Amino acid sequence: MQSNATTVSAYLEEIPEERKYAFLKLRDTILTNIPKGFSEQLSYGSLGYVVPHSIYQQGYHCNPKLPLPFISIASQKHFIALYHMGIYADPELLHWFVAEYPKYSSQKLDMGKSCIRFKKFDQIPFDLIAQLSRKITVKQWINRYETLINKSK
Repeated sequence: MQSNATTVSAYLEEIPEERKYAFLKLRDTILTNIPKGFSEQLSYGSLGYVVPHSIYQQGYHCNPKLPLPFISIASQKHFIALYHMGIYADPELLHWFVAEYPKYSSQKLDMGKSCIRFKKFDQIPFDLIAQLSRKITVKQWINRYETLINKSK
């Protein structure tokens, strides 16, 4: 469910009341814990935490006019989604997250390649998301991204 909002505050106003508290807490968890250098903005119709062009001029290889994406959160039709490109790009980080998840939530992990879906808003493991948000610096993310992009060429 993509938003047509043009600002972060407009996006936040669109969040349904029944999930607003959880969504705002998830946003705050990321903002409080994500390493310096990442920037919050609207990205692909959701909230994105990106490496801005001022740090990484090349931008995202799919569309260099866009900054390099890292984390996004979205209010989807049936769930809140957290997209973490580091989990997708780093098998060790994925393994860590999957192993840690049951220690923080009694809900079964509902996950795709980079997407973690939260259907029960009172079961979001905020402490685990805080740890995940701190795991990769801007420099580490750029290095990992460039390594993967160069391998695919």
